[in-house]
Amino acid sequence: MLPPGPRLPSFLQMAQWATRPIEFLTATQRKYGDTFTLRLLGFGESVFLSHPDDVAAVFASDGDTLRAGEGNDILLPFLGVDSVLVQDGPKHRRARKLMMHPFHGQRMRLYGATMLKVSRDAVSNWTPGSTVRVLDASQRLSLDVILRVVFGFDGAGFDRARTVIVDAMEAITPAVVFFPLLQRDLGPLSPGRRLQQRGAVQDALLDEVIRDRRATPGGHDVLSMLLEARDEAGEPMSDTEVRSQLLTLLTAGHETTATALAWAMHHLARDPEARARVAEEIQGVEDPAALAKLPFLGAVCNEALRLVPVLPIVMRVVRGSWSLRDQVLPLGSRVAPCITLVHRRPDLYPDPEAFVPERFLDRRFGPSEFFPFGGGGRRCIGAAFAEYEMRIALAEMVRKAGDFRPVDASVGYARRHITMAPADGARIAIA
Repeated sequence: MLPPGPRLPSFLQMAQWATRPIEFLTATQRKYGDTFTLRLLGFGESVFLSHPDDVAAVFASDGDTLRAGEGNDILLPFLGVDSVLVQDGPKHRRARKLMMHPFHGQRMRLYGATMLKVSRDAVSNWTPGSTVRVLDASQRLSLDVILRVVFGFDGAGFDRARTVIVDAMEAITPAVVFFPLLQRDLGPLSPGRRLQQRGAVQDALLDEVIRDRRATPGGHDVLSMLLEARDEAGEPMSDTEVRSQLLTLLTAGHETTATALAWAMHHLARDPEARARVAEEIQGVEDPAALAKLPFLGAVCNEALRLVPVLPIVMRVVRGSWSLRDQVLPLGSRVAPCITLVHRRPDLYPDPEAFVPERFLDRRFGPSEFFPFGGGGRRCIGAAFAEYEMRIALAEMVRKAGDFRPVDASVGYARRHITMAPADGARIAIA
């Protein structure tokens, strides 16, 4: 017996999940409580959790009993079977270990100068009296950071790579992600044909850069370090594995960081006091490492990630004996710690709908209370990278925009790939 939940047909539940997840989740929690079961088309029965104690139990479980890789199977068509996100067991542990070194916290200093330069380039055309769509700048910024820091692109190949990757990413629409039938090639004008054609061009580009980098080792980009990494048996990753991990880093680091930055600017545009406090804190601070350590700037980033987390849930598939509050869940069912609902609990975050960065200065939240990057043994490998980039980029956006205001008084959200972005792209007017 699973916890109760909506009785709507699975395709209607999936439609609401795909188009209006925040409203769907909050309404369901209001009716059924902290634990409820959704029946989503293609996913089966999924138990959603919004109490920190239950979330902690999931994060403390072993990876064989609750399988996160299998829970991410929606990403398989886009990342491939070798991606660290869709693997479980020994394969996941091997891939994770091989990928950890480039994202060690101490390496952030090596990436900071590039992040700072790219951030300044992305907002260089922001001028007084202009109206800008922050999401456009943040998407360009986050992709350029990946192209330079992760892939090591520079010079003539840079623009070509950006074009190929943007074309491939634009083919991954929310409809294609959540309704797998649309991933099939159903004719020249079908989303599946476009997805497959653009994906093939992107794969060819990545295979080319992998071959070139193997021929000229010794670089300082993430790709070079992945190629040099060896497992306990002294074996490197194959080219296919490396390509899957590059696609993983691209998918996990592009739209996610872009939308998080857009939300942060969206909230600052509506909060003059917070905006002025950030501007004062960053004044005269040019060093990337120093920017990343500024407390209120960090609190603003955390509050933006709390209000609209990049992903609303993390998912696990039950493959062993596991109990939720003394109730054994059936094999094959799914458990989903719900980031969105935990982050909006009034007992943790008073006035949860409000943008209040100070709450992250007044209290340190536990890993089952604030977890925008997931948790346990499956916490995002690139979390430190993303946080570092977000803080540097947000500082430069605020510095360049100066006194800015929202163009639209009230803005909802819209699905982009697997993320949720401001529906208007976070448009701001620069005074």
